[in-house]
Amino acid sequence: MPDIRRVTDTFAVAPQLHPQDLEAALERGYVLVINNRPDGEAPDQPTSLDMAAEAKRLGMRYLYLPIRGGPSPEQAVAQYEAAQGAPGSALAFCRSGTRSITAWALGARQVGGVSTEQLRAAAEAAGYDLSAVLG
Repeated sequence: MPDIRRVTDTFAVAPQLHPQDLEAALERGYVLVINNRPDGEAPDQPTSLDMAAEAKRLGMRYLYLPIRGGPSPEQAVAQYEAAQGAPGSALAFCRSGTRSITAWALGARQVGGVSTEQLRAAAEAAGYDLSAVLG
């Protein structure tokens, strides 16, 4: 079972997922999977194409939004808007989950009007410290 960390009622993050993890994610109510890990970062990671194929097979939505380093403002907005626009809960992943929650939080602050304090608290509850990126 993947280490899924709920951030809000409709958004969660996880470290690296594999195709076989998506069925468990679907059973837990996630209908959108967002892959923030660029292909080829590690030899043991599945490709985005493999993840997309499994998501499609299960009837899940899939978004490949690779982030190298920190997210750009455009990536942060795309991450947040994709999660907000999903017809149910969204699950984003990268190597550790940090890029995923960072992108979401920056987008939530930029276009969602969520306060820095609320974002810090949500991230901390999920096991992430975003004080360095949120200020």
